[in-house]
Amino acid sequence: MPALRIASLVPSLTELVVALGLRDQLIARTGFCIHPAALLGDVPKVGGTKDVNLSKLQRLAPTHVLVNIDENRRDTVEAIRAWPDAPRIVVTHPQRPDDNLALVDLMVEQFGAQPGVRERAAALTQSLRDELALTQPGLRLPRQVLYLIWRDPWMTVARDTYIAAMLARVDWHTRPDVHGGAAGAARYPVVHGDEPWLAGVQQLLLSSEPYNFGPEHLAAAQALCPNAQVRLVDGELLSWYGARAVAGLRYLREIAAAPPL
Repeated sequence: MPALRIASLVPSLTELVVALGLRDQLIARTGFCIHPAALLGDVPKVGGTKDVNLSKLQRLAPTHVLVNIDENRRDTVEAIRAWPDAPRIVVTHPQRPDDNLALVDLMVEQFGAQPGVRERAAALTQSLRDELALTQPGLRLPRQVLYLIWRDPWMTVARDTYIAAMLARVDWHTRPDVHGGAAGAARYPVVHGDEPWLAGVQQLLLSSEPYNFGPEHLAAAQALCPNAQVRLVDGELLSWYGARAVAGLRYLREIAAAPPL
């Protein structure tokens, strides 16, 4: 059996692989795979999540390639599948916080024969269960929320995205009330600024990624939703799944409990 060689094309999965004790088996990552920074410096980069350098990745000869339906392109996956002696492609698509439990199980299914992986996975699973139990919907006053991920144009998230499902755990319901389907641009609707529902938004969250909103954007965002409380939020904690979800659920409870500014 060949030595395990993992290529992760998803930032959340790269972090999860390391958390499970598989850093030495990680032979490729994207430029967006930045956590944990202290352990990734010498792991080769193979482009971005959407523009993978396939020739470089193939030269690194992975045995497993980790991908995500939302974050990677279908043609990238199909190109890898067409290689001679193609690696095993592990496809992920967590859409709700509780899907992290199945994600950890999937990693154990793939890599559980490696020393220490099952033990680390069990500890992570317990931490996830604890945080999920503490972050239950139906305990707070429902709020209408706009979560912005981009500007020029303003872009937000559909209700069937991981981010929207995270927010719903504290009874924050994203607007617009649309579903974007399993994949594609419809999962991230454009907000034009003249939608009637904008007046009813109570919380306007400006994410730190993929667009890094800062204090200089608060006034323009407030004009978009004049009746909302506007705040900057940590997009990594609210959108990264896997190991990051433990801290993400804690952070979600903290911001939901914070008093109005």
